Formats: sequence, C-alpha cells, structure tokens
Amino acid sequence: MDSVHAPEQKGVKKTVSAGIIVFRRTQDGIKYLLLYHGRDYWNFPKGKLEGDERSWQAAFREIREETGLKANELKMVGNFKAFERFYYHHGNEKIFRVVILYLAETHQRFVTVHGEHEEGYGWFRFNEAKKMLSKHKDTLKILEKAHNYLLRHRSQTKTPA
Repeated sequence: MDSVHAPEQKGVKKTVSAGIIVFRRTQDGIKYLLLYHGRDYWNFPKGKLEGDERSWQAAFREIREETGLKANELKMVGNFKAFERFYYHHGNEKIFRVVILYLAETHQRFVTVHGEHEEGYGWFRFNEAKKMLSKHKDTLKILEKAHNYLLRHRSQTKTPA
C-alpha cells in the first residue's frame, strides 16, 4: 500500500493519526522520546486527527496534549514524514489505521505526560529505543528511518555544548 488510503473493504472503518518522533541531542548522543502506555508498550506521541485538521496540526496538538511540549519548543527536521499502516480489531469492528509521523528536535529534557501516558516516559538512545519498540516491527522501521535521516543530515543541526 503506497498511499494513505486503505484498499476498499466493506465494513472497514478508516482512521488517521499523526504524531512526532521527538529527539534531543545529548553528550551521550541522540535520545528519542517514548511514552509508556502500560503493559510493556512504548511508542511515540501521537493521536487521531480531529475534524478538518491537517496531519501536522494534529501532530502538534497531540504533542502538546500528551507531553506539554509547545510548538515553539520543537524544531521540525527537514521534510521527514513516515507512514505506518495496519489493521486491527476493536470489538467486532475491523479498523484500518494510518499513522503519519514527523521528526522534530527539542532542547527540553523534561516533559509533562498526561492522560493515558501518566505511567511515564523516557529518553532513549537509538539502541535502547530499538529494544523498547522491538515488538512493533513497523514502528521499529520508522525509528530506524528517522535515525538514518538524522545521521545523513547531521550537519544541519548543532549538538548542544
């Protein structure tokens, strides 16, 4: 599937979510922000589009709601955009979800988690983040894509002193 749209299937609900892979540069290297959802499940901050929102608007809204990070505390990186597509069941309903993820840098070390993420959050180096996401192969591939993008474009942003 190369587009945002699901193949037409009768009775399949379609939803779109958006989020941001947030990272910060440290003396130990790049660290990625993951939110804890409980039951050994970690992931990037993200959520469903509301109304007529564009994906980037939803991504910024979700970041603010889930982490307290404001748009002016995030620097979007290049034109990075990744898509995750999957089916899941909610009760008897079959749902096709598309998740659109952007990439942004912050200098904020602490975030304020809300709602479903009150269990916590963490900043993880690439190899640690890979372990945390290892059960979710598509999410893991997106992390790898983001990390490789940052390595290829490292001269565009500076490491803090």
